[in-house]
Parts: sequence; structure tokens; C-alpha cells
Amino acid sequence: MHLVQILLPLAAPDGTRLPQALFDAVRQELVDRFGGLTAYTRAPARGLWDDGGGVERDDIVVYEVMVDQLDRPWWAGYRAQLCARFRQQELVVRAHVTELL
Repeated sequence: MHLVQILLPLAAPDGTRLPQALFDAVRQELVDRFGGLTAYTRAPARGLWDDGGGVERDDIVVYEVMVDQLDRPWWAGYRAQLCARFRQQELVVRAHVTELL
């Protein structure tokens, strides 16, 4: 089993807040495809990275789903779609092998 996490920025690269409808659509897509999700939206997480010219920052929310099989081509295509929708050069979509206890 895999835990797939999607880190979504709250703002576009120019700093404008992204519309709630974008997040609602992703939530519905994931529920429709995987039967549920967990969304960490209460207190945005903060992502920091050095882009070579200084430290950049994003406030993010995290959506995660559990899947039995990891369909890498589907996830790569979905990540590309999300990059376009959220106006990002890159988005983190990561998978962790997990075991239910």
C-alpha cells in the first residue's frame, strides 16, 4: 500500500491567493477516483527552499490518499495537470510505502 501526498500552494507565483474552487475540484477528483482523502487545511504548512537567489516560501495544504497500487503514469499526468491549474513550474507529489497496523 502507498500513501500519496500532494502539496498544493495557497498562492500563485505572483502572490495572489488561488481560488477555493481549484482546491474543491482536486478534492472531488481524488474522492471520485480513490474513494476518499485526508486534507490538511487548518493551519497551512510552510515550504521553504533556496532557488539560488534567496530563500523562497510557499504556504501549502496537503491532500493525501491511500492506494493499493501506484499508477506512476497516471500520477505523473495528474501532477502535470495540477502544475498548469495552480500556475506552478513544479509541484510535489510524493508516495510512501505504508503498512496498515
